[in-house]
Amino acid sequence: MIKIGYACENDFQYILENDRHILKELIGRKIRDKEIIVARDFDGSNIGWLRFGYFWDNTPFMNMLFVDEGHRGKGTGKELVLFFESEMKIRGYRSVMTSSQADEQAQHFYRKAGYKDTGSLLLDTQPMEILFIKNI
Repeated sequence: MIKIGYACENDFQYILENDRHILKELIGRKIRDKEIIVARDFDGSNIGWLRFGYFWDNTPFMNMLFVDEGHRGKGTGKELVLFFESEMKIRGYRSVMTSSQADEQAQHFYRKAGYKDTGSLLLDTQPMEILFIKNI
C-alpha cells in the first residue's frame, strides 16, 4: 500500500539526493508551491516523486517522474501520474503534458497512460525529445 501526496519540507533531502535535474535552490520553492508529488511506502519512506511545472506558463507539464529501483513495476509511477492528473483537473486544467527522450522506455509508459505524441525537439547534445499531451 502506497500513499501519494504533495511533498513537504521533510522531503527536501530525499529530492535533493535523488533529483539530479533541478537546482537545489528550486526544490524548496517547488515544495512550497505544491509542484512536487511524492509516493511513500507503507512505512512512510519515500519511494518516488513527480515534479512538474508549466509549459507556456499555462499547461501543467511533468518534468520528472522517478520511482526508486526496488519499487518499479508495481504501479507506483501510474499512481503518481493519476494523482497529478486528478489534481490538475481539480485546479481547472483541461490537459497536461510531458516528454521523454526517444531512446527511453518512458515513452511507452506515457502512451499506455493515454498520452498522445504532439511533437518533438531535437538538440545537438542528446536524443530527440518526444512531447506528449493528454486531455483530462
